[in-house]
Amino acid sequence: MNNFKTLPWIHIILFILTVFSTLSAGAIWEGIDIFSEPSRILEGWPFSLTLLSILLSHEFSHYIASRLHRTKATLPYFIPAPTAIGTFGAIIKMKSPITTRKALIDIGAAGPIAGFVISIVATVIGLNISQVVKAEEIKGIGFGSSIIFLVITKLVVGDVPEGYAVILHPVAFAGWIGFLVTSLNLLPVGQLDGGHITYALFGQAHKYISKIFVVMLFILGLIAWYGWLVWAGLLIILGIKHPPVLFWEERLNLSRRVTGIISFIIFILSFIPAPLQIIS
Repeated sequence: MNNFKTLPWIHIILFILTVFSTLSAGAIWEGIDIFSEPSRILEGWPFSLTLLSILLSHEFSHYIASRLHRTKATLPYFIPAPTAIGTFGAIIKMKSPITTRKALIDIGAAGPIAGFVISIVATVIGLNISQVVKAEEIKGIGFGSSIIFLVITKLVVGDVPEGYAVILHPVAFAGWIGFLVTSLNLLPVGQLDGGHITYALFGQAHKYISKIFVVMLFILGLIAWYGWLVWAGLLIILGIKHPPVLFWEERLNLSRRVTGIISFIIFILSFIPAPLQIIS
Protein backbone atom coordinates (compact mmCIF):
# COMPACT_ATOMS: atom_id res chain seq x y z
CA MET A 1 0.00 0.00 0.00
CA ASN A 2 2.84 2.37 0.85
CA ASN A 3 4.50 1.64 -2.50
CA PHE A 4 1.22 2.56 -4.23
CA LYS A 5 1.11 5.90 -2.42
CA THR A 6 4.71 6.74 -3.30
CA LEU A 7 4.27 6.25 -7.04
CA PRO A 8 4.87 9.49 -9.01
CA TRP A 9 1.18 9.87 -9.84
CA ILE A 10 1.38 13.34 -11.35
CA HIS A 11 4.00 12.17 -13.85
CA ILE A 12 2.06 8.98 -14.63
CA ILE A 13 -1.28 10.76 -15.14
CA LEU A 14 0.28 13.45 -17.36
CA PHE A 15 2.00 10.77 -19.43
CA ILE A 16 -1.25 8.80 -19.88
CA LEU A 17 -3.07 11.97 -20.93
CA THR A 18 -0.26 12.74 -23.40
CA VAL A 19 -0.51 9.23 -24.84
CA PHE A 20 -4.22 9.89 -25.40
CA SER A 21 -3.68 13.37 -26.89
CA THR A 22 -0.90 12.22 -29.26
CA LEU A 23 -2.97 9.19 -30.31
CA SER A 24 -5.76 11.63 -31.18
CA ALA A 25 -3.37 13.84 -33.15
CA GLY A 26 -1.90 10.83 -34.96
CA ALA A 27 -5.36 9.57 -35.91
CA ILE A 28 -6.32 13.00 -37.26
CA TRP A 29 -3.13 13.08 -39.36
CA GLU A 30 -4.25 9.72 -40.76
CA GLY A 31 -7.46 11.41 -41.91
CA ILE A 32 -9.68 9.85 -39.22
CA ASP A 33 -12.59 11.76 -37.70
CA ILE A 34 -12.15 10.69 -34.08
CA PHE A 35 -15.38 12.42 -33.03
CA SER A 36 -17.58 10.31 -35.31
CA GLU A 37 -15.33 7.23 -35.08
CA PRO A 38 -13.72 7.36 -31.61
CA SER A 39 -12.88 3.66 -31.69
CA ARG A 40 -10.31 4.35 -34.44
CA ILE A 41 -8.16 6.57 -32.20
CA LEU A 42 -5.70 3.69 -31.75
CA GLU A 43 -4.80 4.01 -35.43
CA GLY A 44 -2.79 7.05 -34.42
CA TRP A 45 -0.24 4.82 -32.66
CA PRO A 46 2.61 5.16 -35.23
CA PHE A 47 2.77 8.93 -34.70
CA SER A 48 2.17 8.74 -30.95
CA LEU A 49 4.73 6.00 -30.30
CA THR A 50 7.39 7.72 -32.42
CA LEU A 51 6.92 11.18 -30.94
CA LEU A 52 6.79 9.90 -27.36
CA SER A 53 9.94 7.84 -27.97
CA ILE A 54 11.77 11.00 -29.07
CA LEU A 55 10.52 13.00 -26.08
CA LEU A 56 11.22 10.18 -23.61
CA SER A 57 14.77 9.70 -24.88
CA HIS A 58 15.40 13.45 -24.63
CA GLU A 59 14.04 13.95 -21.11
CA PHE A 60 15.35 10.72 -19.56
CA SER A 61 18.82 11.46 -20.95
CA HIS A 62 18.68 14.76 -19.03
CA TYR A 63 17.44 12.90 -15.97
CA ILE A 64 20.15 10.23 -16.08
CA ALA A 65 22.89 12.83 -16.64
CA SER A 66 21.54 14.80 -13.68
CA ARG A 67 21.65 11.74 -11.44
CA LEU A 68 25.21 10.92 -12.55
CA HIS A 69 26.27 14.42 -11.48
CA ARG A 70 24.28 14.17 -8.23
CA THR A 71 21.98 16.98 -9.30
CA LYS A 72 18.44 16.53 -8.04
CA ALA A 73 15.89 16.50 -10.83
CA THR A 74 12.28 15.43 -11.21
CA LEU A 75 11.01 12.76 -13.54
CA PRO A 76 9.68 14.17 -16.84
CA TYR A 77 6.43 16.11 -16.79
CA PHE A 78 4.64 15.46 -20.09
CA ILE A 79 2.32 18.22 -21.26
CA PRO A 80 -0.79 17.05 -23.15
CA ALA A 81 -2.39 19.69 -25.35
CA PRO A 82 -5.19 19.99 -27.93
CA THR A 83 -2.72 20.91 -30.67
CA ALA A 84 -1.87 19.47 -34.08
CA ILE A 85 0.74 17.23 -32.44
CA GLY A 86 -1.12 16.56 -29.20
CA THR A 87 1.47 17.93 -26.80
CA PHE A 88 3.59 20.87 -25.75
CA GLY A 89 6.48 18.48 -25.10
CA ALA A 90 7.93 17.48 -21.75
CA ILE A 91 10.16 19.02 -19.11
CA ILE A 92 12.14 18.02 -16.07
CA LYS A 93 12.68 20.38 -13.19
CA MET A 94 16.06 20.84 -11.52
CA LYS A 95 15.68 20.78 -7.74
CA SER A 96 19.29 21.62 -6.93
CA PRO A 97 21.93 23.82 -8.62
CA ILE A 98 24.12 22.46 -11.41
CA THR A 99 27.46 22.82 -9.67
CA THR A 100 30.13 22.52 -12.39
CA ARG A 101 30.74 23.34 -16.05
CA LYS A 102 31.23 19.64 -16.79
CA ALA A 103 27.78 18.94 -15.38
CA LEU A 104 26.30 21.79 -17.45
CA ILE A 105 27.73 20.30 -20.63
CA ASP A 106 26.68 16.74 -19.82
CA ILE A 107 23.17 17.58 -18.63
CA GLY A 108 22.55 20.17 -21.35
CA ALA A 109 23.79 18.05 -24.24
CA ALA A 110 22.47 14.62 -23.23
CA GLY A 111 18.84 15.30 -24.12
CA PRO A 112 19.28 16.93 -27.54
CA ILE A 113 21.85 14.36 -28.67
CA ALA A 114 19.60 11.44 -27.69
CA GLY A 115 16.53 13.06 -29.25
CA PHE A 116 18.48 13.84 -32.43
CA VAL A 117 19.57 10.20 -32.84
CA ILE A 118 16.03 8.85 -32.35
CA SER A 119 14.69 11.51 -34.74
CA ILE A 120 17.12 10.31 -37.43
CA VAL A 121 15.91 6.72 -37.00
CA ALA A 122 12.26 7.82 -37.11
CA THR A 123 12.81 9.95 -40.21
CA VAL A 124 14.57 7.17 -42.10
CA ILE A 125 11.79 4.69 -41.28
CA GLY A 126 9.04 7.22 -41.97
CA LEU A 127 10.39 8.42 -45.31
CA ASN A 128 10.64 4.83 -46.51
CA ILE A 129 6.85 4.55 -46.18
CA SER A 130 5.98 8.11 -47.27
CA GLN A 131 4.40 8.94 -50.63
CA VAL A 132 5.58 11.13 -53.49
CA VAL A 133 2.65 12.87 -55.19
CA LYS A 134 2.05 15.70 -57.63
CA ALA A 135 2.45 19.04 -55.90
CA GLU A 136 -0.82 20.30 -57.41
CA GLU A 137 -2.66 17.70 -55.31
CA ILE A 138 -1.35 19.20 -52.06
CA LYS A 139 -3.19 21.92 -50.18
CA GLY A 140 -2.99 23.05 -46.58
CA ILE A 141 0.14 23.23 -44.43
CA GLY A 142 3.62 22.64 -45.81
CA PHE A 143 6.66 21.90 -43.67
CA GLY A 144 10.03 23.54 -44.06
CA SER A 145 13.15 21.43 -43.99
CA SER A 146 16.26 21.41 -41.89
CA ILE A 147 19.63 20.46 -43.37
CA ILE A 148 19.51 17.01 -41.78
CA PHE A 149 15.96 16.37 -43.02
CA LEU A 150 16.94 17.37 -46.57
CA VAL A 151 19.97 15.07 -46.48
CA ILE A 152 17.96 12.09 -45.18
CA THR A 153 15.23 12.74 -47.77
CA LYS A 154 17.85 12.78 -50.52
CA LEU A 155 19.33 9.48 -49.31
CA VAL A 156 16.04 7.67 -48.70
CA VAL A 157 13.65 9.08 -51.31
CA GLY A 158 16.17 10.22 -53.89
CA ASP A 159 15.58 13.11 -56.28
CA VAL A 160 11.98 14.27 -56.11
CA PRO A 161 10.85 15.16 -59.67
CA GLU A 162 9.94 18.77 -60.37
CA GLY A 163 6.27 19.35 -59.69
CA TYR A 164 6.13 16.59 -57.09
CA ALA A 165 6.36 16.62 -53.29
CA VAL A 166 6.71 14.14 -50.42
CA ILE A 167 3.64 13.50 -48.28
CA LEU A 168 5.12 12.60 -44.91
CA HIS A 169 4.01 9.44 -43.16
CA PRO A 170 3.12 10.19 -39.50
CA VAL A 171 6.35 8.48 -38.40
CA ALA A 172 8.40 10.80 -40.62
CA PHE A 173 6.35 13.75 -39.37
CA ALA A 174 7.22 12.80 -35.80
CA GLY A 175 10.88 12.69 -36.81
CA TRP A 176 10.53 16.17 -38.34
CA ILE A 177 9.04 17.41 -35.06
CA GLY A 178 11.94 15.78 -33.21
CA PHE A 179 14.46 17.82 -35.20
CA LEU A 180 12.48 21.01 -34.59
CA VAL A 181 12.29 20.34 -30.84
CA THR A 182 16.00 19.57 -30.76
CA SER A 183 16.91 22.86 -32.46
CA LEU A 184 14.60 24.87 -30.16
CA ASN A 185 16.22 23.34 -27.09
CA LEU A 186 19.72 23.99 -28.45
CA LEU A 187 19.18 27.72 -28.99
CA PRO A 188 22.10 29.29 -27.04
CA VAL A 189 19.78 31.42 -24.94
CA GLY A 190 19.01 31.62 -21.22
CA GLN A 191 18.64 28.28 -19.48
CA LEU A 192 17.70 26.25 -22.53
CA ASP A 193 19.93 23.24 -23.18
CA GLY A 194 21.93 25.32 -25.63
CA GLY A 195 22.16 28.06 -23.00
CA HIS A 196 23.68 25.62 -20.50
CA ILE A 197 26.26 24.52 -23.06
CA THR A 198 27.06 28.10 -24.12
CA TYR A 199 27.55 29.23 -20.51
CA ALA A 200 29.81 26.25 -19.79
CA LEU A 201 31.97 27.01 -22.84
CA PHE A 202 32.01 30.81 -22.86
CA GLY A 203 31.11 31.98 -19.36
CA GLN A 204 29.92 35.58 -19.13
CA ALA A 205 29.92 35.93 -22.92
CA HIS A 206 26.73 33.87 -22.72
CA LYS A 207 24.64 36.98 -22.03
CA TYR A 208 25.81 38.65 -25.25
CA ILE A 209 25.26 35.49 -27.30
CA SER A 210 21.75 35.18 -25.82
CA LYS A 211 20.86 38.74 -26.81
CA ILE A 212 22.21 38.28 -30.33
CA PHE A 213 20.13 35.15 -30.90
CA VAL A 214 16.95 36.72 -29.52
CA VAL A 215 17.40 39.61 -31.97
CA MET A 216 18.01 37.09 -34.77
CA LEU A 217 14.75 35.31 -33.86
CA PHE A 218 12.87 38.61 -34.06
CA ILE A 219 14.34 39.24 -37.52
CA LEU A 220 13.45 35.70 -38.65
CA GLY A 221 9.97 36.29 -37.29
CA LEU A 222 9.56 39.27 -39.58
CA ILE A 223 10.97 37.70 -42.73
CA ALA A 224 10.44 33.93 -42.45
CA TRP A 225 7.87 32.73 -39.91
CA TYR A 226 5.79 34.72 -37.42
CA GLY A 227 6.14 31.96 -34.84
CA TRP A 228 9.69 33.12 -34.11
CA LEU A 229 8.28 36.40 -32.77
CA VAL A 230 6.29 34.43 -30.20
CA TRP A 231 9.28 32.26 -29.33
CA ALA A 232 11.56 35.29 -28.92
CA GLY A 233 8.98 36.92 -26.68
CA LEU A 234 8.72 33.81 -24.52
CA LEU A 235 12.50 33.65 -24.14
CA ILE A 236 12.57 37.26 -22.95
CA ILE A 237 9.80 36.54 -20.43
CA LEU A 238 11.55 33.39 -19.16
CA GLY A 239 14.86 35.23 -18.96
CA ILE A 240 17.96 35.20 -21.13
CA LYS A 241 20.49 35.19 -18.28
CA HIS A 242 22.15 32.10 -16.85
CA PRO A 243 22.87 31.61 -13.14
CA PRO A 244 26.53 30.99 -12.21
CA VAL A 245 27.77 27.51 -11.39
CA LEU A 246 29.06 26.92 -7.87
CA PHE A 247 32.50 25.67 -8.93
CA TRP A 248 34.13 27.12 -12.03
CA GLU A 249 36.83 24.72 -13.18
CA GLU A 250 39.92 26.27 -14.70
CA ARG A 251 39.52 24.36 -17.94
CA LEU A 252 37.04 21.98 -19.49
CA ASN A 253 38.51 18.72 -20.69
CA LEU A 254 38.64 17.94 -24.40
CA SER A 255 35.71 15.50 -24.39
CA ARG A 256 33.35 18.14 -22.94
CA ARG A 257 34.51 20.72 -25.48
CA VAL A 258 33.92 18.22 -28.28
CA THR A 259 30.47 17.47 -26.86
CA GLY A 260 29.69 21.19 -26.92
CA ILE A 261 30.85 21.51 -30.53
CA ILE A 262 28.80 18.44 -31.55
CA SER A 263 25.74 19.99 -29.89
CA PHE A 264 26.10 23.21 -31.89
CA ILE A 265 26.58 21.22 -35.11
CA ILE A 266 23.34 19.38 -34.30
CA PHE A 267 21.65 22.76 -33.78
CA ILE A 268 22.76 23.95 -37.22
CA LEU A 269 21.69 20.69 -38.87
CA SER A 270 18.28 20.67 -37.14
CA PHE A 271 17.26 24.32 -37.33
CA ILE A 272 14.32 25.14 -39.64
CA PRO A 273 14.13 28.85 -40.61
CA ALA A 274 10.48 28.62 -41.74
CA PRO A 275 8.86 25.52 -40.16
CA LEU A 276 5.33 26.06 -41.49
CA GLN A 277 4.01 27.35 -44.80
CA ILE A 278 0.49 27.67 -46.19
CA ILE A 279 0.03 25.83 -49.51
CA SER A 280 -2.95 27.02 -51.56
